[in-house]
Amino acid sequence: MTVSTILINGEPSDGLIPVTDSSVLRGDGCFEVIRAYGSVLFRLEDHLERLANSAAMLDIQLPPLEDIAKWASDSAGEVPDSAVRIVVTRGPNIPGLEGGPVVIVFAHTWSGSDQPARLYPVTAPWHAAGVAWELAGAKIISYGPNMATSRTAQGAGFDDALLLSLEGAILEGPTFSVAWVVDGVVETPGLDLGILDSITRRVFFELAGGLGLEVVEVTADLNRLGDASEVMAISTIREIQPVSAVGAKTWVPGPITKNLSEAFHAIVGV
Repeated sequence: MTVSTILINGEPSDGLIPVTDSSVLRGDGCFEVIRAYGSVLFRLEDHLERLANSAAMLDIQLPPLEDIAKWASDSAGEVPDSAVRIVVTRGPNIPGLEGGPVVIVFAHTWSGSDQPARLYPVTAPWHAAGVAWELAGAKIISYGPNMATSRTAQGAGFDDALLLSLEGAILEGPTFSVAWVVDGVVETPGLDLGILDSITRRVFFELAGGLGLEVVEVTADLNRLGDASEVMAISTIREIQPVSAVGAKTWVPGPITKNLSEAFHAIVGV
């Protein structure tokens, strides 16, 4: 793996974070991951806007977004085809220690799978699933429960998890959105279920419209996938990836997923 210079508040660093930092002691912060294609950051403004919204919900004061944009661009310049990570912490979390927010920026190469994903349904009791709370919609760094579901899925012989609400509604993956096709119509869980407003999901809607596809936001349980002809996973890293299994239900990657994936690759130039 190739990693760029690690910038902390814009300054080159050894990448070490004090054990007193809020990210270490409390998991208190927010983040973004942006794909760079040929050193060009994809949908940078959208990602920075979401980062600012997340930080505001956490009551963390960010440096100017122009500065963060430059740090991200500098990182992408070092590793042209990469994932650029921006992590924001509250800073020191021990009473009496001085210091403000910390912004960490670096890029690294990423080799994603070119195979369809196999997902294992896992109930996510911590997921708000549409219930209002203080950080609804924020992309916070406290991903421990999500990562636990990924390990559960992998232990069951799958690639990753598909999160379900306590009532059985399909939500999202631990780090991605999902969609499926029923009778030529694309369905995806609605944002009113408390899922992340994924930037790639937004692009997905745009691409579907350009291809003349109808996309509807729904609340559905796993039984709905029994009617689906295609299922896909959507994220910055996965882009638009076919799903070949959810539990015991299987699919062959279909034409709508292929067309959407090709349309995505066309706009990013790969």
